[in-house]
Amino acid sequence: MTDLTIDAVLIGIGATIFMDVIALLRSRLLSIPSLNYAMVGRWLGHLPNGTIVHRPISKSSRVRGESALGWAAHYLVGIVFAAVFLSLAGAEWLEHATLLPPLMFGVLTALVPFLILQPCLGAGIAARKTPRPNVARLSSLFTHASFGLGLWVASQGYAHMLQG
Repeated sequence: MTDLTIDAVLIGIGATIFMDVIALLRSRLLSIPSLNYAMVGRWLGHLPNGTIVHRPISKSSRVRGESALGWAAHYLVGIVFAAVFLSLAGAEWLEHATLLPPLMFGVLTALVPFLILQPCLGAGIAARKTPRPNVARLSSLFTHASFGLGLWVASQGYAHMLQG
């Protein structure tokens, strides 16, 4: 494995864990639900049959192991996002990590659910078919910003681990 791959795996997992902890706190303290990753797994499980768009995903038939599949995909996407960010930011950023670049990148990653996942799950582009689209949009932006913050937090922990 290359250094970038190792960096991306460790920082991507760390950032995704950070994002999940923030989502758990939001859920417990503010009663704001997070994405049900079983629905992501259900969507992925239907892809081999050629079903890309669901209307909505909750009405589609269950897929065996959908929760595990959805969570695995969630962490894989976190690793891929970390790899893209680290490739763009370069080794210099990792050596002297600042907060603004990963935070901006995290917010930009919200384009993926807005333009791909939400339409495919039946929620429309940028959640326009949901009961409260602006709330869903802000929630996605907040979640992805927390991923960006997680990239910075994970990189700090990773740098500390490498130095220790």
